[in-house]
Amino acid sequence: MTEPAISVSGLHKHYGDLLAVDGLDLEIPRGEVFALLGPNGAGKSTTVEILEGFRRRTSGEVRVLGEDPQHAPKAWRGRVGVMLQGTSERGMLTARESLQYAARLHPDPRGVDEILDAVGLTEKAGSKPATLSGGQRRRLDVALALIGRPELVFLDEPTTGFDPEARRQFWTLIESVRADGTTVVLTTHYLDEADHLADRIGIIARGRMVALDTPAGLRARAADARVSWTEGGETRAEETATPTALLRTLLARTEGEIEHLEVTHPSLEDVYLRLIGEAARDAAGAGATEEAAA
Repeated sequence: MTEPAISVSGLHKHYGDLLAVDGLDLEIPRGEVFALLGPNGAGKSTTVEILEGFRRRTSGEVRVLGEDPQHAPKAWRGRVGVMLQGTSERGMLTARESLQYAARLHPDPRGVDEILDAVGLTEKAGSKPATLSGGQRRRLDVALALIGRPELVFLDEPTTGFDPEARRQFWTLIESVRADGTTVVLTTHYLDEADHLADRIGIIARGRMVALDTPAGLRARAADARVSWTEGGETRAEETATPTALLRTLLARTEGEIEHLEVTHPSLEDVYLRLIGEAARDAAGAGATEEAAA
């Protein structure tokens, strides 16, 4: 059986009294696009930095491409692509020169022109970071993470500052990367992006994994649809797990067409907000219980 790209068991990370990651378990098979979602402060960045080998864990077992990233050899680095927080505006190399330099560090890199075109920077290839917009520098960060054809790539908020067209270009790029067999770990605040790209989504709140499923599986957790219509000159609405049955009832008592009929199914954002809200309420309830016991 093929070893997973990432295997995490009982991961904890403490910062003094703060528990940033609280017993996280996770397995990501090779070739999967995995989106890690959660509010600010949920533990996403800490988890990803541990997986990248940039931060030491407090306890737990972690394997990334068969190695413990905390003690991985230098050769392991060449197999992993990492998108940095941001390209410095003070960089002296042009976009093309930066990619040419990075390409020389890998045995089988992507073509520089190919990756420039894929991230929409062909016309800015000769520009230095100081002359690029924030979104264009972000595109360069994506290109640098992918130039070496990594087996596994970490992309942290990759489309921040992208315009809609650039985001769609990025989505096409990630789909081609997946087709090549690359495993992608993506963090994003754009839920439509996670919905479109990810094979599975993990939602973290307060350092714990509160949901792990496919996008369709997550949406199915909110079973009720909202049916709205106009009847007798008044707008009416009802939430139901059986919208078809409700529509039959409406048709049976309505002559002709049902006016302003709309059936809305829960979105991934609806489910995400509900799960995050439940985690916050559970944490508040646990805190109140501990305070009362003390």
